[in-house]
Amino acid sequence: MFNCSESNDVLKYKFKKLHTTVVNNVNPSSIINFLFQEDVLGADDMRALLRIRDDPQQQCSELLALLHTSGNRQAFVQLYEAIKKESQLKWLIEDIDKFTDPYLQQQQRQQQRYISEPTGKCAVSQLHLEILALCITIIQSASSHSSLIVNVFQIYLKQQRAESH
Repeated sequence: MFNCSESNDVLKYKFKKLHTTVVNNVNPSSIINFLFQEDVLGADDMRALLRIRDDPQQQCSELLALLHTSGNRQAFVQLYEAIKKESQLKWLIEDIDKFTDPYLQQQQRQQQRYISEPTGKCAVSQLHLEILALCITIIQSASSHSSLIVNVFQIYLKQQRAESH
């Protein structure tokens, strides 16, 4: 099952590492339509990809290349969802979910430092709280007209400290 905490960037990395497997096993026609429906692909891109119908591997490769360069922050989450809808590709979803390497392991360790399991909320590190407190001090000393900004920062700092404990 897809881990909700996996970001588009993690999936993008996994799809890049599994590129050959995806290209050799995914028939992109329905995937292209799904990605168009979800506003990941524009009409021009969809038409250009559908013109390559006679070579599904090239079509899939072009689709992946387009997604890698698109800048769409949900492109690979949506690609994952599209593949997940294809019952014959359950094995591929399992491979994507299980895929890991040293880079991903490092990313997961970093993510676990900032995400609290029970709530899923980002926890603010002590360093961030100290930086925020320093910013308040600097703003206070810089201008006497900054009381509103300082008050907002102080309220935010109190909330973050309360949530981090």
